[in-house]
Amino acid sequence: MRFEDFLNTINSIKKCDLPAMESHEKMAPLERIRLIKEAKNTFKEARKAAVMMLFYPKNKVTYLVLIVRNSYPGVHSSQIAFPGGKTELFDISYEATALRETFEEIGIHESQIEIIRSFTDIYIPPSNFIVYPFLGVANSELEFKIQEDEVASIIEMPLSSLLDDSILVVKNIDTSYAKSIDVPAFQIENHIVWGATAMMLSELKDTLKMVY
Repeated sequence: MRFEDFLNTINSIKKCDLPAMESHEKMAPLERIRLIKEAKNTFKEARKAAVMMLFYPKNKVTYLVLIVRNSYPGVHSSQIAFPGGKTELFDISYEATALRETFEEIGIHESQIEIIRSFTDIYIPPSNFIVYPFLGVANSELEFKIQEDEVASIIEMPLSSLLDDSILVVKNIDTSYAKSIDVPAFQIENHIVWGATAMMLSELKDTLKMVY
């Protein structure tokens, strides 16, 4: 999809109603949905984080950036994610967290990003985080500089790939809350994207399909 065409949808994206949990649940195994519902009364105690769903032009085509996290002793080791991270006391808003973490992890300064809107927050049971996603747009081609101690590599995903239903798959994996279960996922290049990132991608995809 041409970046010029994507920019023409921005006003519609700002105004449309988000599909929220309807989209999230498409990419969540039943066990995860149960855990989220059971934890509803404890959300206030959860840690907070924010991520950036950043679109940008590359050769006049619209792309979305994802990161591959480094391997480490933790529940999100080596997973695919949006740039982002936990909120710090000095962050004045969740939006500020998303912008700061995007700069720290992939080297894109907040001056290069226009925040379009927030998306539906999502609770992550394994790490006890509530994550606040933001849709951002950079109007020029980007040069990424990764934070090597946290980010293994970058995935540049054409928007056309996200909108293509053929990348939707079901994989049998071990999770932190269940062993050998079937989970809905996105197959992006050689990567399997599941869990919270897949749920946020699902809402993003459904929202974009409403305005195209």
